[in-house]
Amino acid sequence: MRILHTMLRVGDLEKSIAFYTETLGMTLLRRSDYPDGRFTLAFVGYGPEEEGAVLELTHNWDTASYDLGNAYGHIALAVPDAAAACAGIKQRGGKVVREAGPMKHGKTIIAFVEDPDGYKVELIQRA
Repeated sequence: MRILHTMLRVGDLEKSIAFYTETLGMTLLRRSDYPDGRFTLAFVGYGPEEEGAVLELTHNWDTASYDLGNAYGHIALAVPDAAAACAGIKQRGGKVVREAGPMKHGKTIIAFVEDPDGYKVELIQRA
């Protein structure tokens, strides 16, 4: 077994696709409209679905926003340099909500950015 994807419901699919592809550098792998169900699925990731987990962005045509609740945590991405990643994300119009620095009670360098729907994405510095 392996993790295939994580699904996020998004209010504005085009903004979300732009964030994950242009700001975070993922690739739009596939996109399908389901008119009878009034929703669109878009899959984004850093490589083919056959090789790693991806994100499924689900846009329900009649829903503009969602209550994120308090149980959801974040998506985590490995980056070689968290500070440089934050700088690049800001330069591309992304929102950094926690600058790069050591995690509380630890030494790992982390940062957090936020997507257009308010979902948090953690950047974990890995050599």
